[in-house]
Amino acid sequence: MKSNRLFSTSAVALLMAFTTTFSWAQLKIPAASPFQSTKQSFGLGEVTIDYSRPATKGRTIFGDLVPYGKVWRTGANATTKITFSSDVKFGGKEVKAGTYGLFTIPGKTSWEVMLSKDLNLGANVADYKQENEVARVQVKPTTLSYKVETFTVNMADILPSSATLEIMWDKTRVGVPITVDIDPIISQNIKASMASEKPAYFEAASYYYETNRDLPQALTWVNKAVEMNPKAFWIMLLKARIEMKLNDKKSAVASAQKTVELATAAKNGDYVKMANDLIASAK
Repeated sequence: MKSNRLFSTSAVALLMAFTTTFSWAQLKIPAASPFQSTKQSFGLGEVTIDYSRPATKGRTIFGDLVPYGKVWRTGANATTKITFSSDVKFGGKEVKAGTYGLFTIPGKTSWEVMLSKDLNLGANVADYKQENEVARVQVKPTTLSYKVETFTVNMADILPSSATLEIMWDKTRVGVPITVDIDPIISQNIKASMASEKPAYFEAASYYYETNRDLPQALTWVNKAVEMNPKAFWIMLLKARIEMKLNDKKSAVASAQKTVELATAAKNGDYVKMANDLIASAK
């Protein structure tokens, strides 16, 4: 009987030790360089950036922690990756759709920013091979008036066909222009839409207005869009804006006043303000 009790006590002790060990194994603490995945709509596709984000923690970053003149993995942990869903120009260099490793060579007055087919290099930058590059561009860093504590890579200055890849840490910012040629695709899509049973008049007029092309044609399309949806205050405001660009201020004011009427009925104060702003600018 005594031996059984002794066995039970030993079993409980072993179970407690296992449970304690397992609990420690599952302990979760904040990552020193947390992972970030950023997805940004751009052009007719997307740009995705996957990277880890170290913090300054009071350290001197560039020229010390990150040496000048040497390849840097541009982040922490695994290779920083950038994915383009469509072909782009990266700093003026043609880059096909795909996923690339983002590497840099920081300098006091100039940085080199590279896209590489090597996605697994990580911290082993001594093994970096230039023959794996698909693009290398030189850019000038700028000094920020504020401190960026956590390393950041994102897309900024986003317009329909251009944006900036922004790298920031501490008080340094580096920007690489990215452009995409969407006009041929959109022009073809507009042509196909106009030949269909339900033409996208509003979208086509918006694109022509935003890109400053054939405004009389844009006005024709927006008028058709108004006919199809006469209570749509957002369409009426586009009509007013197109007329304003055509320097037909009288018509623009009339359309803006109609926008105010429709937007007020729909309780949309934003469009009421935008329409009133247009009216004021026509005086």
